[in-house]
Amino acid sequence: MAESRSFVKEIAKLQDMKEFKELHWQGDFEEYLQLVKENPKAIRTAFQRLYDMIMSYGYEEYTEAKKKIVHYSFFDDPVHSGKDAIFGLDISIMKLVNVLKAAAYRYGPEKRILLLHGPVGSSKSTIVRLMKKGLEDYSRTPEGALYTLEWDMPDGEVIPCPVNEEPLHLIPLEWRVKILEELGLAQVEYPLAVDKDLCPVCRYNHGTLMELYEGDWEKMVKHVRVKRVVFSEQDRIGIGTFQPKDEKNQDSTELTGDINYRKIAIYGSDSDPRAFNFDGEFCIANRGLIEFVEVLKLDVAFLYDLLGASQEQMIKPKKFAQTSIDEVIIGHTNEPEFRKLQSNEFMEALRDRTVKIDIPYITRFQHEKRIYEKDFSGAKVEKIHVAPHTLEVAALWAVLTRLTEPKKHKVNVLQKAKLYDGRMIPGFTEDTVKELRKESEREGMEGISPRYIQDKISEALASEDAGSMINPFIVMNRLESGLKHHSLVSSEEQRTRFKELLSVVKEEYEDIIKDEVRRAISADDDAIARLCSNYIDNVKAYTQKEKVRNKYTGQNEEPDERLMRSIEEKVGIPENRKDDFRREIMNFIGALALEGKTFDYRTNERLRRALELKLFEDQKDSIKLASLVSSVVDKKTQEKIDIVKNRLIRNFGYNEESATDVLNYVASIFARGDQKDG
Repeated sequence: MAESRSFVKEIAKLQDMKEFKELHWQGDFEEYLQLVKENPKAIRTAFQRLYDMIMSYGYEEYTEAKKKIVHYSFFDDPVHSGKDAIFGLDISIMKLVNVLKAAAYRYGPEKRILLLHGPVGSSKSTIVRLMKKGLEDYSRTPEGALYTLEWDMPDGEVIPCPVNEEPLHLIPLEWRVKILEELGLAQVEYPLAVDKDLCPVCRYNHGTLMELYEGDWEKMVKHVRVKRVVFSEQDRIGIGTFQPKDEKNQDSTELTGDINYRKIAIYGSDSDPRAFNFDGEFCIANRGLIEFVEVLKLDVAFLYDLLGASQEQMIKPKKFAQTSIDEVIIGHTNEPEFRKLQSNEFMEALRDRTVKIDIPYITRFQHEKRIYEKDFSGAKVEKIHVAPHTLEVAALWAVLTRLTEPKKHKVNVLQKAKLYDGRMIPGFTEDTVKELRKESEREGMEGISPRYIQDKISEALASEDAGSMINPFIVMNRLESGLKHHSLVSSEEQRTRFKELLSVVKEEYEDIIKDEVRRAISADDDAIARLCSNYIDNVKAYTQKEKVRNKYTGQNEEPDERLMRSIEEKVGIPENRKDDFRREIMNFIGALALEGKTFDYRTNERLRRALELKLFEDQKDSIKLASLVSSVVDKKTQEKIDIVKNRLIRNFGYNEESATDVLNYVASIFARGDQKDG
C-alpha cells in the first residue's frame, strides 16, 4: 500500500521558524538596553522610521526642463510587484518626502497634519496605502525593528501596553538624558524624542509596583518584559485608519478609546485605567501611522482631537489626563472640501496645523499610459487583443483635458502635451516647457480622472463591439458617449471642449498609423541603407566642396542637390537651413568615429524618418494601397500588401485582425487623397 502523503507537513516546511522567533523576540529591560546600545535606530520616532523606510529603497536623480527631480524607488511598490506603483508624480512625492525629512529631524512638520490635496482619482489614497504597507514590511526587517513592553504582575496577570509605547519611557524623565548619554545615544543621526511619558495603563502598573517595592525602581522593572512589535493594519497594530460615517453612529471615542462598563463593577471606578479600553485609532496607531480618509468631512468634534494630536502630540481619553502619542497623522481630501476649510473662519487653528501637499493628475501621457498598461495588458486581458495605441490615445486624451490653453507661446494644447512628454518640437526649448508650466499653477487639478478612462476601457473590453480585439476607435467612442452621463463634467461648455479634444486625439492617431504604414512599406533595410549611403556621400562632398564618384559611369559629378533636398524636405528642413542640417549630420558621424563607432541611420531620428518618407514616396505607387478599398485586388498587389501587414505585426505589435483594420483605414485615407504630410 502506497504511503499516504502528508500535506500538513509539506505546508509546515514553508514556514521560516527563524524569522518567526526573531519577530516574536522577548527579553527583560536590561537586554533591551543592550539591544538599544547596539542598534540606536530601535528608538526612532514614527516620522524618522517612515522616512528611513522610504530611503531604504534608494532613489534616482534626473533633470526635466532644467529642474532637478528625485524619483524615490519605494513608490514603484517593488515589494508587491508594482501593484500600487505611482506614475508621473515625482515632483509631488518629492515635496512629500522633503516634509517627512524635515519632520524626521524635528524641524517642525512632526507637529503638523499632512494633508494630501487633489482631484478625485489622483492617487492620494494609493500613496497612503503604499506607506502603510511599507511600514508593515519595514517593521519585519532587522533595520525597521521596534519594541514595546508588557507587565508581568505579581498575581500572574500579563498586561500589555495598549499603545505599544517605547520601553525607555520607564526611565524617569529627570534621569533619561543622562542614561541615553551613557548608552552612547546622544550622537545618533536624528534628534532623540526623550520627552514622552507612560500611558495611563503603564503609569498605573508602574505606580502599583513602586508602592509594592517601596520605591525600589530596580525591583519594579524586573516585572517588565520587552517584546518586538510588528505593524499590521489588519491586527490594528501601529497602523490606523479612520473615515467619516453617519454622525449618529460615530463619536470621538473611536479615536481615543472608551470606558469598559463591565469592568467598572470589578474596579469600582470609571477613571481606573483597567476599566478603559485604549483601543481608539490614535491609540492603536501609536509609533506608526494613522490615515484620515476624506479628513475634512469629519465632524468638528473629531477635528478638535486632531489639533492636540498634531501640535502637542497628545490625546485626551475620557476621564484621563493627556496621553503622549508618536505617530504620523496623514489625511487626504478633494478640492471642494478644502475650499470649505479655507472659507471657514472657525477652522483657522486646523489650517494653521496643516501641511498641504498637492497631488495633481498626471500631465505626461506616457506616464498616464503606464497606469492603463498595468490593468489592461498581458495576462489580464490575454483573450482580447488590445491594438497598438489604444491605451496611448486614451492617456493622451486624459492629459489634454487637464492642460490649460497656452497663453504666451504659439503652441497648441497637443504640442504642449508633447513638450511636457519630453518630445522635441522645432523652435521650442526646455525653457519653453519651464515657462509653460509656470503659466498655470492649477494644471492637473482638473480634467478627466484615470478612473473614468479605466471604466470605459473595461466597458469596451466587455462589449459586443470588442469580439477578440479592441482598438482606439472603439475606446474613443466609449469615452465620448460616456460624457453625457459623467457626474464630474459640470457644464455643457466643458463637455463640448472634451469632445473637441477627442477630435484632436483622433487626428493625432491617424497621423501615427499613417506613419507606421509608411514605415512598414519602406521597411526594406537594404533599400534604406543604400539611400542613406547615397545621401551621406553627397552631403560629405557638399560640405567638403568635393565631387561625388558616380558608381555607374565612374565619373566625378557635382553633389546631387535634388536628391539631398528631396530627403531633407520630408522632415521640414527649409532651404535656408539645409547647410546647418548637413553639417549637423557630418558632425554627428565624426563624433561617432572618434568613439570608434560606426554610423547607423537609426541613431539619428530625423534622418531615419526623412529616409523612410522618401522611400515610401518612391514605392507608394507600386504598392497601390488605395486598391485595398476595392473589391478586387490582383495577386501581385496582395503579396505586397501581405508583406506590409507582416511588418506591422512583427515591428509594431499588431495581430492579423488589427493590422488588416489599420491597412484598410489608412488605405481609405489615401483613397480620399488625405495625405497632409506626404
